[in-house]
Amino acid sequence: MAELSTLARPYAKAAFQAAVDAGALQAWSDMLSVASNVAEQEKVVEVLSNPNLTGAQQAQTFVDVCGDTLNEAGQNLVSVLAENKRISLLPQIFEQFEHLKAELEKAVDVEIISAFDVTDDTKQKLTQALKAKLEKDVRVTTSVDATLVGGAIIRAGDLVIDGSLKGKLAKLAEAMNS
Repeated sequence: MAELSTLARPYAKAAFQAAVDAGALQAWSDMLSVASNVAEQEKVVEVLSNPNLTGAQQAQTFVDVCGDTLNEAGQNLVSVLAENKRISLLPQIFEQFEHLKAELEKAVDVEIISAFDVTDDTKQKLTQALKAKLEKDVRVTTSVDATLVGGAIIRAGDLVIDGSLKGKLAKLAEAMNS
């Protein structure tokens, strides 16, 4: 079976193009965020997996749950997804939409996972260095993972920089076992 991201790609591109054409990137981002969260809810998954519901019934149920969040274009997307039995792809569609949006805005979301809390000064220095290297605006979020022992892992889209002690030990063990 094809990967979920592969199945979601044409829908994400179509939604992105509709958002660009309408000049409503943020509105679409907000709609897809809500729809993605709704699609991941256990009760919604249970209801939508009912084989007795038609695509139109699934779409209407989903739109009813989302309330006024979805505009007409968003409702049309949900209808197309329901007819093709693809509502479960909404989280991947949202993720890819956000990636396309960031590319257009020349921005990148960077996640810094470190063994200890990152100070504001360190965060600022990393932000400036990444901005210069990636030539994009950088939005940084930080988190702590004590299992890294020391150092940090930096994720910026497809770029992953593993400067953690855990990662270095794993590389050393791999080299010794080769």
